[in-house]
Amino acid sequence: MTISGDNPLCSRVLGGVEMTVLCKPAVQVPENVLTMEEALSIAGRLHRHHRELPLVLRLIGNTGVRKRHFLQPIEKTLEHPGFQARNELFLSAAKQQVPQVVEQALAHAELEADQIDLIVFVSCTGFSMPSLTAWMINKMGFRPETRQLPIAQLGCAAGGAAINRAHDFCTAHPGSNALIVACEFCSLCYQPTDVGVGQLLSNGLFGDAVAAAVLRGDDEGVGVRLERNASYLIPHTEDWISYAVRATGFHFQLDKRVPKTMKPLAPVLQRLARQHQRDPARLDFYIIHAGGPRILDDLSQFLEVPSHAFRHSRATLTEFGNIASAVVLDALRRLFDDGGARPGGSGIIAGFGPGITAEMSMGSWTGTPSTTTQGENLP
Repeated sequence: MTISGDNPLCSRVLGGVEMTVLCKPAVQVPENVLTMEEALSIAGRLHRHHRELPLVLRLIGNTGVRKRHFLQPIEKTLEHPGFQARNELFLSAAKQQVPQVVEQALAHAELEADQIDLIVFVSCTGFSMPSLTAWMINKMGFRPETRQLPIAQLGCAAGGAAINRAHDFCTAHPGSNALIVACEFCSLCYQPTDVGVGQLLSNGLFGDAVAAAVLRGDDEGVGVRLERNASYLIPHTEDWISYAVRATGFHFQLDKRVPKTMKPLAPVLQRLARQHQRDPARLDFYIIHAGGPRILDDLSQFLEVPSHAFRHSRATLTEFGNIASAVVLDALRRLFDDGGARPGGSGIIAGFGPGITAEMSMGSWTGTPSTTTQGENLP
């Protein structure tokens, strides 16, 4: 396993108002790696008779993904033992990997498990009832009074939603601390019988990862002080990104119009920044969901910001692929590793997903991070 992240983010009180600050995320990816070259070779072999294979290979090649990490070796990933077996694997892998990431995130925030008041757990690639939050409380030292908020149906937008709901909670309960966990094993949603162009493109785009971060409710530390959040749903687009739930599990469905959604969403992001008295084209950092290069390219154009502004999101896409709800946490982790922003510098965090839903927050950088350590290897 590989785990990345180091350094706390905390909270401030300004003008008598509790200001919660997001702590540096910890991110872990499985050890099985699939390169772009290998993905193209596999797609060419498995779908050599597909009438639109040249288009599929071109689309996959244009994703900008250099490599992805999978829970299982590619030979096992391509098998389908059934929905039950896959969901059981999701749960067993989550119970093995989530504790390591959570412990690292708590360490970054300089907190213990019994100091957490809310756990927000997000995933769109596996299911359990009760949620894994119950297992975490029983096994990891969280108090029985800890609130639980599992989110299962917001897909890639859930990372932004988790940040926003944790922010809402900490604002409503001053001094409280919240933990966010995103557990996405997208490889378990591979469906060998789905051969539509959108499905084959997704096979070359998504990867696996677990991420966690803490929102701390005191006045010490370094990080992004969360100050405002918002949600927006593009009307009448609920079938553009969806799951068909069948006997074989979750079948991802992607409409070809999805890459064009940044045109209606860019004004929403601009409006949020202006409500916060900030120029949306001159923010200090942009932590944006990396659904694909077209999303980032279009948003860069519509917001009138240079492509370099989205470098952290692009790095996540290049090195890990689209890791669903974990993208925004990994991109934020990369901002820390890059030295953060100038003290007081403003920025935006945004996740996009089914609905079409946008979950957005504005914040400012507080403090200067110490030297971070990247790529710490775990057994």
